[in-house]
Amino acid sequence: MKVAGIDIGGTSIKGMVIDDHGKMLHSLKIDTESSLGRDHIVENLKKIVGELHSAHQDIAGVGIGTAGRVNVATGEVVYATANLPGWQGTNVKKIIEHHLNLPVVVDNDANTALMGEQWLGAGRNLKDITMLTLGTGVGGANLVNGEIFRGAHWSGGEWGHVILIPNGLPCNCGQKGCMEQYLSGNALVRFAEKATNQSYESGVKVMEDYQNSRKEIVSVIEEYIAHLSVVITNLSNGLDPQAVIIGGGVIESKEFWWDAFLKALKKSAVPVEVRPALLGNMAGSIGAAKLIIDTIRNTHENGF
Repeated sequence: MKVAGIDIGGTSIKGMVIDDHGKMLHSLKIDTESSLGRDHIVENLKKIVGELHSAHQDIAGVGIGTAGRVNVATGEVVYATANLPGWQGTNVKKIIEHHLNLPVVVDNDANTALMGEQWLGAGRNLKDITMLTLGTGVGGANLVNGEIFRGAHWSGGEWGHVILIPNGLPCNCGQKGCMEQYLSGNALVRFAEKATNQSYESGVKVMEDYQNSRKEIVSVIEEYIAHLSVVITNLSNGLDPQAVIIGGGVIESKEFWWDAFLKALKKSAVPVEVRPALLGNMAGSIGAAKLIIDTIRNTHENGF
């Protein structure tokens, strides 16, 4: 079986055609151009799925991961932040099914990233996994006994908006002290700029100064690691997963900070294995593909 997997983020839309053995056959990426609004995002989504379908007209369906909380039963984005303007209320499933006349399933992008890592990445052969994605924002997902736990209101695994610091920094979700305001890549850059009174173009540059032992940045990273260790401890105590997988852009700089993080965890005596994600920015589209593969198989097995 061949399917398309799509990952919609605030910066780019990534797509691929992959078979049910995990062999990638085609990949594409275009800018989301989210600042131009909902209709423009939809047109870019149609463009990438159309190109994939034109190249592989025998695909059996399309899986889509998107930022925001998603009602998987209907394919509607029930909540989205300003990262995707106007995206809340969009029924992505109906739009793409009408566009291609193929089965479509839509889920939150952190859920699809976890599905990708469990299928072909760091979570192979595990049934109980928690994932944190530390990128522009902070996302999360939970696999419990082999199934994604989505919650009663589709916000299961929304770790980025769990309070880390009571009455802390304001968040774009309306709360104060959310994990996202302390552990995202954007937060890391913001803290580094405040500590040094200079601008940083990316988190990688912050990590380079950390490697060079710049005093102010060492303090920033030590606090970042301390906060992340608290989060891992809470996840371990609350869910008791076999492993916590950490993905997102911050993990791409793990050579700078990962060893120090593991030492901090060891001091905390956290009884859970923590693994870096292996699939990089392809995890979401790989997991979205797995989602539609599973959906099609379940439909056939149940005779629908």
